[in-house]
Amino acid sequence: MTPRKLYVVLPAAFLALATIVGCSDVPSNDHDHHHAASATGTASVRPEQQDAGHRKLNQLVGEWKGEKSTFIAGGTADHPTKSEIVSHWEWITETGNNFLREEAEGTLGGNPYYRLGLLGFSPTDNRYEWSTVDSVTPMTMTYKGAKGSGGDADIIMAGEFTDPGVLGEQFVGKTIPMRTAIRLESADRVVMEIFFAPPGEQERIADRVVLTRRQ
Repeated sequence: MTPRKLYVVLPAAFLALATIVGCSDVPSNDHDHHHAASATGTASVRPEQQDAGHRKLNQLVGEWKGEKSTFIAGGTADHPTKSEIVSHWEWITETGNNFLREEAEGTLGGNPYYRLGLLGFSPTDNRYEWSTVDSVTPMTMTYKGAKGSGGDADIIMAGEFTDPGVLGEQFVGKTIPMRTAIRLESADRVVMEIFFAPPGEQERIADRVVLTRRQ
């Protein structure tokens, strides 16, 4: 695929996504069994057994409706592209509940979209770390907070990526600094934002998702 086509096809390559995950009482396949086991394990973890950094992430567990605004690749600061997603977060019991899994599912440009995210807390560095893969971009997006930032009110993490064309053809192949901010505003509302800083330009917002708890 050429950079020009990528620029057209990737209207929201770096959004905060989600998924509808259903588990029956009797799992019908390995995927269902995995989620059923995770849900059971999550219920058995008591907050007092967690450090403060992991305990903070409990607020994200559950299913959320996401209202997404994309400000790049077809969207602008004044007229962002709007869409809706569903976001499901759960602790991964196989990691000893050290990491949250976010699965995202929705539609982009009339096509199905999926993203998987892993959010964790590093007690050694006292910071949050976030990695995602999706059905659009052929790369892993990885962010880390500054050392010692784990106690801050907002979860702020930074990284960089090689632009496949989402910021315009002039930035294809360029290294783009990026930043994710997660604001835990209440038990029922979370705001996730992504910012890019193209070479020679000021940092600009790329994507915003407002999550409202469904369950």
